[in-house]
Amino acid sequence: MTETLRERLARAFLVESFRDHLTLEAGSSPHTVEGYSRDVSRLAEFATSKGVHAPSGLTPALLRQFVYLLKDLGLSAATIRRAISSIRTYCVFLMGEGVLTTDPSDRLEGPRRWQSLPEVLSVSEVEAMLAAAAVDRPLAWRDRALLELAYGAGLRVSELCGLQLTDLLLPEQVVRVMGKGSKERLVPLGRAVIGVVSVYLHEIRPTLDGGKSGGRVLLNARGMPLSRVGAWGIVKRAAADAGITRRVTPHTLRHSFATHLLEGGADLRAVQEMLGHADLSTTQIYTHVDREYLRSIHKQFHPRA
Repeated sequence: MTETLRERLARAFLVESFRDHLTLEAGSSPHTVEGYSRDVSRLAEFATSKGVHAPSGLTPALLRQFVYLLKDLGLSAATIRRAISSIRTYCVFLMGEGVLTTDPSDRLEGPRRWQSLPEVLSVSEVEAMLAAAAVDRPLAWRDRALLELAYGAGLRVSELCGLQLTDLLLPEQVVRVMGKGSKERLVPLGRAVIGVVSVYLHEIRPTLDGGKSGGRVLLNARGMPLSRVGAWGIVKRAAADAGITRRVTPHTLRHSFATHLLEGGADLRAVQEMLGHADLSTTQIYTHVDREYLRSIHKQFHPRA
């Protein structure tokens, strides 16, 4: 999104007025002001993509769609609860300004009532997992490469196992991913990921590849393409070695990728593009996202960039 469009949305949805209300009238902390303002800005983007161009058009159905989008992106319960609190506070503000006559957030459902929510690791827990694979252990660099790609690029386990050598465009600092529905996307790679993957490709993978790899990036000890079960086992062992007792899967790292980017300040459309999320079709007005823009977002907001 260009700066002009962002400013236009902020003006149309009274984001700056809401920010002033939080600071001057509600006496909110700077942390709360930033978080709530960011949540409302994302809501404005989502509403606009649905054809709603002013806060007077907000409805309970639209707000529910937005919250479920956050859930589908894999955000933590705490992050979603914060977003719901932001929306409720915003709607009360809009009623006070005479923009709304009824509160569309009145019955907005929170995470407590959902049957299942994805686990999300903290940045320190992810760092512990990435450091858990001792480099003197056989295949440790392979394991680290898998973990770095899962967290650094937010890849699904099927995407990890399906990666071809030709998909790693390391000089361009991106990985080409074939996602669900044969949809191709390019995801930026940070320096930490590129460093680990490069060591694996040059030092370890050649010793494994006996001609049966099919050009896959991640191989097992027999030189065959790594299976989904094998990938799950690597993640499970790394979590145990890091002292994490709850269940951790490759998808946990994908959810953590999304949460850490968004909580760092990245906008929804960029994260959706990087995830290859099906709900991209709901943001029709943002059908093209420049690769340089994605790279700048990833570099600015991802902990391992």
